[in-house]
Amino acid sequence: MATRKQTSNQLDAEDRDALPDSAFAFPRVRKEPLNDARHVRNALARFDQVRDVTDQERDEAFERIRRAAGRFGVEMTEDSWRELGKPAPARRSSDKPRPEAPKKDLYAEAQRRKVPGRSTMTKAELIEALRDR
Repeated sequence: MATRKQTSNQLDAEDRDALPDSAFAFPRVRKEPLNDARHVRNALARFDQVRDVTDQERDEAFERIRRAAGRFGVEMTEDSWRELGKPAPARRSSDKPRPEAPKKDLYAEAQRRKVPGRSTMTKAELIEALRDR
């Protein structure tokens, strides 16, 4: 029987079975092993696919993943498992107008900020006036 070449970060069934429960993000169901950086990233990516676990177990699993990420140098930007898979919020200041915003939204913001002459301004002029305020 031919054997498949295995790299050091792959787990076969025997290796996975040999891991203690504490090596998994979800120990009760033995899901998402955290034995190296690749598995930590995989656990983050597949977090929402784990079934039959409570929110408390998810909280605990997220904390285990966070600790493993620190051990293996995996960068995490999320503060909670509820943020996983969601786009990062825009990091723009609310004072800066978005050029892609429709003119009516820019006009409404100019009205809110009481920009003089706003009713005759073009979209570009509204953007400039809002940047100056």
